[in-house]
Amino acid sequence: MAGISSLGIGSGVLNSDLVDQLVAAERKPTETRLTQKTQRAETMLSAYGKLRSAVTELRLPMRQLSAPDNLKAFSASSSNDDIGVSVDSAKASRGSYSVEVKNLASAQALASQTVFSDKGGSSVGQGSLQLSVGDKVTDITIDASNDTLQGLANAINDADAGVSAGVIDTGNGYQLVMSADETGTANGVSISATEDVGSEGLARFAFDVDAPEANPAMKQTIAASDAVMEINGIEVRRSENTFENVIDGLTFDVKETGTSTITVNQDLGAVSDRVQGFVDKFNALQSTIDGLAGFNAEAEQGSVLTGDATVRGIQNQLRSILTGIVPGMENQSVRSLADVGITTDWESGGLEFDRSVFEEKLNAHPDEVTALFAEQGRASDSQVEFVRSGMDTVPGSYDINVTQAATQGQMTGGSALAAGNFEITGDNNKLSLSVNGDITANLQLTEGTGLSQQDLLNDIQAQLDSNNALNAAGVSVQAGVDQDGKLTFTSSRYGSESSVKLASADDAALFGLEDTTSEEGLDIAGTIDGRTAKGDGQVLYLGSDNGDASGLQVRVLGDQTGSRGTITFVEGVGERTVNLVSNMVGAGGAIESRTSSLNRELEKIEESQVKLEERLTSYRERLVSQFSTADSLISQLNNTRDYVTQQLAALAPQNNKD
Repeated sequence: MAGISSLGIGSGVLNSDLVDQLVAAERKPTETRLTQKTQRAETMLSAYGKLRSAVTELRLPMRQLSAPDNLKAFSASSSNDDIGVSVDSAKASRGSYSVEVKNLASAQALASQTVFSDKGGSSVGQGSLQLSVGDKVTDITIDASNDTLQGLANAINDADAGVSAGVIDTGNGYQLVMSADETGTANGVSISATEDVGSEGLARFAFDVDAPEANPAMKQTIAASDAVMEINGIEVRRSENTFENVIDGLTFDVKETGTSTITVNQDLGAVSDRVQGFVDKFNALQSTIDGLAGFNAEAEQGSVLTGDATVRGIQNQLRSILTGIVPGMENQSVRSLADVGITTDWESGGLEFDRSVFEEKLNAHPDEVTALFAEQGRASDSQVEFVRSGMDTVPGSYDINVTQAATQGQMTGGSALAAGNFEITGDNNKLSLSVNGDITANLQLTEGTGLSQQDLLNDIQAQLDSNNALNAAGVSVQAGVDQDGKLTFTSSRYGSESSVKLASADDAALFGLEDTTSEEGLDIAGTIDGRTAKGDGQVLYLGSDNGDASGLQVRVLGDQTGSRGTITFVEGVGERTVNLVSNMVGAGGAIESRTSSLNRELEKIEESQVKLEERLTSYRERLVSQFSTADSLISQLNNTRDYVTQQLAALAPQNNKD
C-alpha cells in the first residue's frame, strides 16, 4: 500500500491534504458537541463549588446559635480591679453581689533554727523524715549519700512531697528553708523525724503544723492561710485566691483585700451579634444564588444555574425553615424568626434584622427565644431535665416513666456512734475511705477532747470538703448519722459506679466502723415513649432505632417512681439549619449528588473523546487505503493512455505518406 506521503502521485488530486480535510470535516461536529458539553459541565461544577462554599458558610453561625449557652450570654463587672470576676454563661444568671475580701491565701514557709557552717560537708543526721502535706504523706531517707544540708534539700525536692526546699546563705551560716507548693491551711506541712542511732540530728527539722510555737527545731516564717471572702455577708473560704462554685457561673480571682460590687447582666448585644452573623451569611448565600441562578429580565438572559432544580430545592428548604413556625412552639409568644425581628425582603430574598426587636424579645422571653434557635427539652415535671437529643430524635412530646430511681453509694457503721465526749489524738485521728472505686480520701481529724457528736461530724465533714483527692475528682462525700445513730458516708455520685468503703482507720471502734455495710448505687431504670431505656446514674436514655425518641436523654432527680410526666423536644431553627446544610453538602446530599453526576458526565465525555480519536484514526487509514488504490489505478490508466498516445503518434507518418 502506498504511504500517505506518496498520495496523489498517480492522480495529482487524492493527496494527504485531501485526507486531512476529510478527517477534519468528520471530526468537527462531534468534537464541537463534546467541547460544548465539557465547557458546560465544568462551568456548572465551578458554580456548584461556589454554591457549596456559600451554603457551608451558613453552618458555622447557625451551629453557634444552635447551642443554648450561646443564647444566654452574660457579662460580669467588678467595681474593684483587684477583685476580678469571670462568667460562664451556661450557668450564670442576672444578679448583684456585695463582696468583701478579708484575707488572701498564702503558702506555709519554714526555716531551720539551727545554723550550719556549710551546706555540703557537715552531717545533718541520718534516718528518715516523714512529710505530711494535706492528705499526702511522703517518707524521705537520709543516709551517707545525702547526709548534708544541700543533700537534704535535694532529697525533699526530688520526693515530690508537695514541699520545696532550699539552702540560704545568711552571711553567718546556712539554713534550710521550706515552703508548701500550694496555698491554704489544708496544705500545711508537718515533719516528723526518725533518727538512726549514732547518727542523730534529723530531729532539728521536725515541725508540728498544729502547734507551730512548740517547735524549737523549725521556725514558721509564714503561716498557711486560706483566702476568706464574704458574699452578701456570707463567709466563704478557699485554699487558693480563686473562688469557684460559690455562685453558679462566676469565678472570682482576688489579688488584694478590699470590697467590690459584682454585677451580672445578660449581654444582649453579644447574642445580637451572633444573630447578625447568621443574617449576613444567609444574605451572602442569597447573593451567590442570584449570581449563579438569577435571570436578567432586561437582557432576557439567564445564568449558568438558572432554573436548576437543585438550587430551587435548596432555596425552598431554607425558606421553609427560616419563615415557618418552629414545631412545638405553635402556642408560644415567640414562634418564628419574624417574631424576633428577622424578616424576609420580598424583593431580594434576603433577610432583614431589627436588633431592637430581637433584644426586647430576648430580654422578655429568654427561654422561648433560646428554643426558637437551639434544641430544647421542656419537662412537665420540675425534677426532670433535658440532657440532649440524638441525630434521629423527632420533635414532639414523649412520656417518661421510672421503674427504679437512681441511688447513691453509701457506707454505714455497724454500731451506733457515741453521743459525745470524744477524745481525738494522734493515735486515732486518721481515717481513710475508698470512694467510687478509684478515689482514696485520707482524713486527718483535728485533735481535741470533750467533743460532742456534732463537733465530730462537723470536723469529719470539713475534712471531706477540703480533701484534695475528692476535689480533684469533682466528687464529694456527705457524713451523717442514720435513724439508728450509726455513722454514714454517702457519695455525691449516683449510679452503679457510686460507692463508699472503709479503707482503714486508726480506731474503727471509736466511730462504730469496726463492722461496716456498703451499698453500691443503682442506675435509673424506666421507659421513654413507652420504650425500655438505659440508665447511667440519673440519666435515662434511648439508643438508636427506638422510634421518634431515639437518642433522647433526660436526667431524673428525686426518688419518685412511676409516671414522671412528659418531655417535649423542640428543635430550633439553628439546629434544623445545621442539619439541613450538613445533608446538602454531605455524602449523598443534593449538591454532592449533582457534582458527582457532573463528574461522571465529564468522564463519559473523555471516553467519547477517546472513541472519536479511535474512529478518526480508523477513518484516516481507510481513506489512505482507498486513495492509494484509486491513485494506483489512475496511474495505470495514465500509463496506458501514454502508451496508446505514443503508438498513435508512431503510426501518424505512415498515414501521411498514403
